[in-house]
Amino acid sequence: MALPTDRPAPPFSRFSIVMHWLMLALLAAVYACIELREFYPRGSDVREGLKTWHFMLGLSVFVLVWIRLAARALSPRGPAPRTWSGVLATVVHVALYILMVAMPVMGWLLLSAEDKAVPFFGLTLPPLAAPDEVFAGRIENLHTTVGAVGYWLIGFHAAAALFHHYVLRDPTLRRMAPGLP
Repeated sequence: MALPTDRPAPPFSRFSIVMHWLMLALLAAVYACIELREFYPRGSDVREGLKTWHFMLGLSVFVLVWIRLAARALSPRGPAPRTWSGVLATVVHVALYILMVAMPVMGWLLLSAEDKAVPFFGLTLPPLAAPDEVFAGRIENLHTTVGAVGYWLIGFHAAAALFHHYVLRDPTLRRMAPGLP
């Protein structure tokens, strides 16, 4: 349970709210593309298209997370929370930001090490590493493992928001979802 605080949490800006839900939509699309590709045979146009969209949307997350981090830095939110739930929320948010930075970089490194083009909406990004099969295998394993952790982080974040809304009955979810009763 959350402990009482000295003051109510400040409202989120419209920009923060839009970015939050846009990032969720992008992350859902990134995960959907990589999962749905399994339903199509290797080398098929649909499978390759889903992989390309996975790469491009993942890199979009990478671009937008830096904009989001810059916005957070320019509008500080006050002192860090002193409650256990506030500290846990901070840890999960930091982990989510690390995920949104690290996963696209790992994907970019993986494509580079596999000597594949790194597509980004009509552009081909430069490689981050020289071709190296062993390195590619290691990065692929790490990317897959961290991707699985991402499911848990996102799920925990969503469950915590619902817990705040339905169990604690506090305004945490309503602050990020305007119009929610």
